[in-house]
Amino acid sequence: MYSRQWTIALSPFVRAVKKSQIRLGLLICAVMLAAPGVALAQAKPPKSRQDSIARADSIARADSIALVKQLEKELGAPGADTSSAVSSQGPRATGSYMNIGFVALTDGGWSTAHDIGAIERGDHDPKVNGFTMPNAEISLDGNVDPYFKGFSNIVLKIDSAGETGIELEEAYGLTTSLPANLQIKFGQFFTEFGRQNPQHPHAWSFLDAPLVLNRMFGPDGLRSQGVRLSWLLPTPFYTEALVTVANATGGTTSSFRSPDSPEIHGGVVDDRQVQHASDLLIAPRINTSFDLTETQTVVLGASAAFGPNNSGPSAKTQIYGADLYWKWKAAAAEAGFPFLSLQTEALWRHYDAAQRLAEANPALILPSEVLKDNGAYAQVLWGIKPRIVAGLRGEFARGNQSTFASELRRDQSRWSPNFTWYPTEFSKIRVQYNFDDRKALGTDHSLWFQLEFLIGAHAAHKF
Repeated sequence: MYSRQWTIALSPFVRAVKKSQIRLGLLICAVMLAAPGVALAQAKPPKSRQDSIARADSIARADSIALVKQLEKELGAPGADTSSAVSSQGPRATGSYMNIGFVALTDGGWSTAHDIGAIERGDHDPKVNGFTMPNAEISLDGNVDPYFKGFSNIVLKIDSAGETGIELEEAYGLTTSLPANLQIKFGQFFTEFGRQNPQHPHAWSFLDAPLVLNRMFGPDGLRSQGVRLSWLLPTPFYTEALVTVANATGGTTSSFRSPDSPEIHGGVVDDRQVQHASDLLIAPRINTSFDLTETQTVVLGASAAFGPNNSGPSAKTQIYGADLYWKWKAAAAEAGFPFLSLQTEALWRHYDAAQRLAEANPALILPSEVLKDNGAYAQVLWGIKPRIVAGLRGEFARGNQSTFASELRRDQSRWSPNFTWYPTEFSKIRVQYNFDDRKALGTDHSLWFQLEFLIGAHAAHKF
């Protein structure tokens, strides 16, 4: 009796369950079907009625189990035979979650430089005396299906004039099940050149980007749309080889076919379409890691980037880089402290500038020449105690003489001590002093403060 009444009452609900989450529907069904017995047990009727109620309750439970099994069969719940459903619908996603995170950086401070943008060229560096918000990042990541994961970073920032800008910094898919330790990344992403270029600003150990990276890759770092193949080599220690093939155009491909290239070579842009593979950007990299002792680890890497530039129809650019990371962490470390780390990168660029018309004066022809630039930085971090880190960075960037005197290629060096306190893993307070020396222009002093907060989830960063 109870089974028939509840089954009739549940028929609209069962149809709704088919369109909702399986487990939630089954749970509600089971609870509702068991409810009559519970309610009657609470009423404490006479003994004769208790026996009949117990029999009715037993029948109701048996019928509810049968109904649940029927629902499992129809809806494909765990334990059911779903081969026909899978074959008609294709592979099911391995997870329906999506991590959402938000991290924001706010900078404030003062510099003796009249034009702060001339010494702080990075897009996420301080731009004005006073306050600025160089980076606010919305991050999304999650499983797509059994074969891919998806990642996206949407960045908002406020420029020196107080205007808000937004950009799709990264949006890419990553394979998860290729054989032979292979992996493919595709979409828009930072090129894996060296250690810092692929990092987002909130992962930097210093408040601003190294001078040499701004020199080689521009204010936004090197990133574009393309595909990257990586292979984890079968060596006794970690070794990974990667190669990226991407577009060489756009504002984030400085040194190649960026619309801002005249700031480097001074000529009129030779604008052309991609016709051959040589018109694309090719960036190979190899890196390896091993333990020196139980408390010391070393990571070594070498990178390159080859592609066309727009000073002429066949002009090319070559960039080479080498990087080293070393870390010591005490055997009895507490939350990773104390530690000592060293990170350094050196880069070289050969920019073949073709014979070209001067952008500032089309009547002037600039000669064919090779623009050579190089630079390096080295930074030391000392993790004094949990959540307190002191750092020191020294760096330089320089270029050879050329017909066009580019401000972007002016020699510059910098020393930067800093101090960082992490109240928790979700916030950061940093203070940094910069001493800048620009050839023939004198020296500048800057003192910057930075506050960061993170809410939501955020993917872990590489070691």
